[in-house]
Amino acid sequence: MTPTPCETVMSNVLILEPDSCQAAQLLEELARRGIRGTVAISDTQANSRIERIRWNLIFVAETFLKLYSHAAESILRTIRTSNPEAPLVLVASEDSSRRALEALRKGYAEFLVKPVDRRKAEEVLDCFVPAHPYAAMDYIYPTGTAVCIAGHSAALRQTVELAKRAAPTSAPILIEGESGTGKELLAQLIHENSRRSDGPFIKVNCAALTESLLESELFGHEKGAFTGAMFCRKGRFEAAHGGTLLLDEITETPPAFQAKLLRAIEQMCFERVGGNDPVHVNVRILSTTNRPIARVVEQGAFRADLYYRLSAIRMMVPPLRQRQEDIVQLVWLFVNEFAAESARRITAIDRQTLQLFEQYRWPGNIRQLRNMVRSAVILGSGEVLSVRQVPWLIDELREGLETRIEPSHGALDLAGVSLEELERRAILDTLDRHQGNQSQAARILGISDRTLREKVKRYRGLQEPASAVLL
Repeated sequence: MTPTPCETVMSNVLILEPDSCQAAQLLEELARRGIRGTVAISDTQANSRIERIRWNLIFVAETFLKLYSHAAESILRTIRTSNPEAPLVLVASEDSSRRALEALRKGYAEFLVKPVDRRKAEEVLDCFVPAHPYAAMDYIYPTGTAVCIAGHSAALRQTVELAKRAAPTSAPILIEGESGTGKELLAQLIHENSRRSDGPFIKVNCAALTESLLESELFGHEKGAFTGAMFCRKGRFEAAHGGTLLLDEITETPPAFQAKLLRAIEQMCFERVGGNDPVHVNVRILSTTNRPIARVVEQGAFRADLYYRLSAIRMMVPPLRQRQEDIVQLVWLFVNEFAAESARRITAIDRQTLQLFEQYRWPGNIRQLRNMVRSAVILGSGEVLSVRQVPWLIDELREGLETRIEPSHGALDLAGVSLEELERRAILDTLDRHQGNQSQAARILGISDRTLREKVKRYRGLQEPASAVLL
């Protein structure tokens, strides 16, 4: 599968502008950047579009506010309620320092003057909806805004291809992976590529509910089934009829509940809590776990028959430390996502920051990287993204590096080891850690690709790490 180069995660920009010429000029600039622009020329159109999706930026023409003065205040209030983080840019008819100051006091993030200068428009877009390029495996469109599976590593490509091959079937799929690796996103990808994509995609966090609440949440309940059950309520199984049900963190379900779940999945039939009438459904089951489920089964904490029922197909989402070449792609993805929060134009990533990111173990995986980039974007300054501007981020990264290099059984004794052997170990261990990626290993070791290839040729007859794939 060839990675798809993309410029942005389909950012959405709303333009409230009755002047078709001015609107066309802004739309042209947005299209050039791969950003989706939508124009509303009337108050009716504005009201119908504001709450439809999440807007990343909204241009508000002063002429629009004057033309629909009777509805302007209501429209602006709706914008700030439904899209509180979306920056508002006022496009005025004439230049005036007093008008600009007044706009900023009213909460507008920027002030432009018609006809909008292209350079000024570019500066605004660079700050609020940047379009830094990165590689992506695929897109999904769960809420009208595209969500990207960013990266181009072999480990990610293998997982995505497996998911897309299994998606058109009705086979239950069990997705394993550490917390923060994107298991739910992969499940969404499977649903979007399945024959049930027009049906609902319903999620249940099994770890967040007690046994009684979990049963009611999944199967629903009849009126009067328990104290507080004032009306009949359909459960998530019924809501997912004709679509997909995701059981997130399935290994956290209580053993007694697992028997009821197994019966419901096998028969696609159950009774609501407090009811006797059977409810028949047609649902595709996806489940996730952040624990080695085979070991949980061996320990007796998860039913083996339920495990076999859920895992017709198993797939593993690789942790971030096994796909380090994806880190820079993810950083740019998150810069695009969070730049608007700081109105900060970012043009480069600090080299030392990127090196720390690539050496860090990432126990929280992509979720941790996302939060770290967000903090660096908001708390830093200038056009270069750097964690050095946020001391506690540096401390967190360094603690992770120290933990990573600490020997597990005392100090490593290198006395008497030849320099040639030390070099061989360093090269082969680096290749092993980076899944045989010679370009990345050469960069980390500080040697050229050609030098690395020549040295590897000499080591072919020696013991070589089984997991290294020499490219």
